[in-house]
Amino acid sequence: MGLLDGLMGNASEVSLDKLQKEFSMVLVEGERLEIAFKVIRDMFVFTNKRLILVEKQGLTGSKAEYLSVPYRSITKFSKESAGLLDLDAELKIWITGQPEPIRKEFKKDNNINVVYQLLSTHILK
Repeated sequence: MGLLDGLMGNASEVSLDKLQKEFSMVLVEGERLEIAFKVIRDMFVFTNKRLILVEKQGLTGSKAEYLSVPYRSITKFSKESAGLLDLDAELKIWITGQPEPIRKEFKKDNNINVVYQLLSTHILK
């Protein structure tokens, strides 16, 4: 991920191998990481059971908040693809009890369709 992309809020895919140790204490038995994205220090991680939003805090980023969103709590989701002049794609996820969606931006070369299909697979069962 380029620094400029991070500063603009665009998400880039993260290698799951790099995340295994960090998430080993968070995942439950039978849960596995499926895909993860990073925006500067923050991440959003999709597992086979939930969406985990990670917000790194402080100057060093050593303090972190992990917000778990079970797929059953997601009421709707949408994607807006990148266009000719708008180079970013946007994912919106609405959660039960929250009027505003979670918004995540993807670079044009990231495949937002993979994430959309993943959400569809878990939510539309």
